[in-house]
Amino acid sequence: MNDLFSPFQLKGLEVKNRIVMPPMCQYSVEKKDGIANDWHYLHYVNRAIGGAGFIIIEMTDVEPDGRITDYDLGLWSDEQIPALARIVEACHQYGAKVGIQIAHAGRKAEDAAVPVAPSAIPFDENSKTPRALSTDEVKEMVEKYRKAVKRAIQAGVDAIEIHGAHGYLIHQFHSPLTNKRDDEYGKDLTKFGREIIQAAKSEMPEEMPLIMRISAAEYVEGGYGIKESILFAKEYQQAGIDMFHISSGGEGPIGAAGKPGTHAGYQVPLARDIKEALDIPVIAVGRLDDAILANSVIGNEDADLVAVGRGMLRNPHWALEAATILKKKTNVPKQYVTGF
Repeated sequence: MNDLFSPFQLKGLEVKNRIVMPPMCQYSVEKKDGIANDWHYLHYVNRAIGGAGFIIIEMTDVEPDGRITDYDLGLWSDEQIPALARIVEACHQYGAKVGIQIAHAGRKAEDAAVPVAPSAIPFDENSKTPRALSTDEVKEMVEKYRKAVKRAIQAGVDAIEIHGAHGYLIHQFHSPLTNKRDDEYGKDLTKFGREIIQAAKSEMPEEMPLIMRISAAEYVEGGYGIKESILFAKEYQQAGIDMFHISSGGEGPIGAAGKPGTHAGYQVPLARDIKEALDIPVIAVGRLDDAILANSVIGNEDADLVAVGRGMLRNPHWALEAATILKKKTNVPKQYVTGF
């Protein structure tokens, strides 16, 4: 039986345990140039030292106006590669594998003068009304994703995660709430996402896994639920996705905000449903900060990996603490052995 500290392999990605640091925006770029700085370096490398098996760098955007805020990371320029490469190399030195989440915020780009989206529908009454992308601009956006993936690979990452959750651009295309187009990208709601997957695969080494984060339920009237997300996830799987990272919300409230999602492990059933329906590896996430609970998700085969967000924000050595609680062996840095 596997547990939280069992190794895991997916294609060429081999991780020492099942513990994932999920992408969490730091909003810490200093010059609004999208380039990672010392904060990002310390933030990620500390979690590698702290025992995380797989670290996914935060939402990193394909163009300046694709960011949630101007203080987010980007990969629209070759100038952004070296700082990320420095982070990846250091995390590797401490035994962690590294992925990166490639994204575009779409209508939720707060600092864009005029955000873009599938359709000109604002997120809420306090948000800017976005401009609907033309068909040609959608195709150009796919190319921007491809180039960002290429740069991520040049930075040395071990996996790519495409962000299709939380109400950002890909989610906006596959949700009938936000995609009211009458062109090819409106008649086929997964076409945009599938083309991005295929573009990413065209740049990726064959043995590098492609992960996709999806919101498996929207929590809003008229929104989709698990039955619909299983259907569109199958489309993405056929296009080339190797693993899904299962979250929820985004067009309505994001579950982690507490509406819904007030109890531990509230998204685990969604992860299990996707895993069983598609026979594909999944990452579970959402209030899994308790080591015993996280371990049970693996032991019960609800998911293949467990992402711990807030727990790692509070404690960069969460994985080492979990090993102590669960009485599992792990490699504690020699400098910290006396503490454990």
